[in-house]
Amino acid sequence: MDIVVAGSHGFIGAELLERLREDGHHVRRLVRRAPQTSDEHEWDPDAGVLDPGVLEGSDAVVNLAGAGIGDHRWTTEYKRTLVTSRTRTTGLLARTMAALDAPPPVWVQGSAIGYYGDRGAQVLTETSASGDGFLARLVREWEAATAPAEQAGVRVVHARTGIVLSSEGGALGRLLPLLRLGVGGRLGPGTQYWSWITLRDEVDALRHLLTAPVHGPVNLCSPHPATNAEITRALARELHRPAVLAVPSVALRVVLGELASDILGSQRALPSVLEASGFSFSDPLLADAARRVAERR
Repeated sequence: MDIVVAGSHGFIGAELLERLREDGHHVRRLVRRAPQTSDEHEWDPDAGVLDPGVLEGSDAVVNLAGAGIGDHRWTTEYKRTLVTSRTRTTGLLARTMAALDAPPPVWVQGSAIGYYGDRGAQVLTETSASGDGFLARLVREWEAATAPAEQAGVRVVHARTGIVLSSEGGALGRLLPLLRLGVGGRLGPGTQYWSWITLRDEVDALRHLLTAPVHGPVNLCSPHPATNAEITRALARELHRPAVLAVPSVALRVVLGELASDILGSQRALPSVLEASGFSFSDPLLADAARRVAERR
């Protein structure tokens, strides 16, 4: 396939890019700087600039672009960045596809289980309603930005990704070093559900969705969600370290501000659509995932 990828420099995008090339696909990357290789094409989502010829004739588009959720304290300015870095890139792609005579037939668009908000122990599937809070509002705007492409007949998949377990970065980027030192532990009460997925399964699911006959929201997470305390204990066990310390909720709120609400929030999501489409997980169980993360480390 001829695939256009945006957001290829993140830890998920970089891994996906490598796997797509191993699969034999031809990949073109959208970058926000002057191209340095023949597969790179410059675009400027803030200015609304994208050469339609980059998408013309492609078989699929994958968009994983967006500022990191946990990279900074959620100031008013950074919250604006979180929204615009997603809606502007997604909206520009959607409008460009809609204007083509023959738009790409499939678009796998990044999204997040933050769509559901803080729902405690409630089991969530793709048919569950959206929740409250900043992240839920962000995801609703993010997904709505694909509308022009959907109206033009593009099969759009909203890949609602959970917490990606990897030694390479993501949600564990700051937690793993502490666990390795034996000074890590649960965050807040630890009873909040983290719908997780390993980096390997995340990338395999994105590849699967390029050809699977599904559209709309798809939860990318293990069929066995676990609490924050369970995940922390499993990782510590594989790293042969204790996990007896805990970070109180009040401390998280003081240090992280509103970002703490995302860490302390609970989403018990299941990958109903993904499994029904025939996808098989390589790391469905938490013990397998923790072992993989520890080995890669």
